[in-house]
Amino acid sequence: MSRLKEKYEKEIISELQKEMGIANRMAVPRLEKIVVNIGVGEAIQNIKILDAAKQELSLITGQWPAVGRARKSIAQFKLRQGHAIACYTTLRGRMMYGFMDRLVNIVLPRVRDFRGASSRAFDGRGNYTLGLREQLVFPEIDYTKVDQPRGMNITIVTSAKTDSEAYALLKKLGMPFGETF
Repeated sequence: MSRLKEKYEKEIISELQKEMGIANRMAVPRLEKIVVNIGVGEAIQNIKILDAAKQELSLITGQWPAVGRARKSIAQFKLRQGHAIACYTTLRGRMMYGFMDRLVNIVLPRVRDFRGASSRAFDGRGNYTLGLREQLVFPEIDYTKVDQPRGMNITIVTSAKTDSEAYALLKKLGMPFGETF
């Protein structure tokens, strides 16, 4: 079992129950999934760029990513419907807790000029999205083999009903928020 999941089950559930006044242990907010997405718009001209992004994302997350395709054509971007333009993975269970643990303890402290995660990146339904500018902050990536820096979006989906519940959960899990909620 992941040390973060163990901490969640042993400490965080009871703390959140007291803070939020929840009687039932199963009603306490929890992580449901984490989606890591890399948009590769340059893949329109060169499909090999998407292969490199897929390889890096599989190193970061530990599972092979799916390919995201364009939903509709946009002439200004020379984009046709069905073109492969992104790759993403959905993490659940043991892999999700392992990734979250590495994200808050190893990756975010390595980000240059990092002053804490924004507390305004919640979507209104208890989900949080974090953007990273480059993949080099992950220790799994060998910077000598990277052809160009790629950004990524990390969406943390929780069972929380409100943003304040999700904020409390992520704060207990170790997310370093910069300003207060």
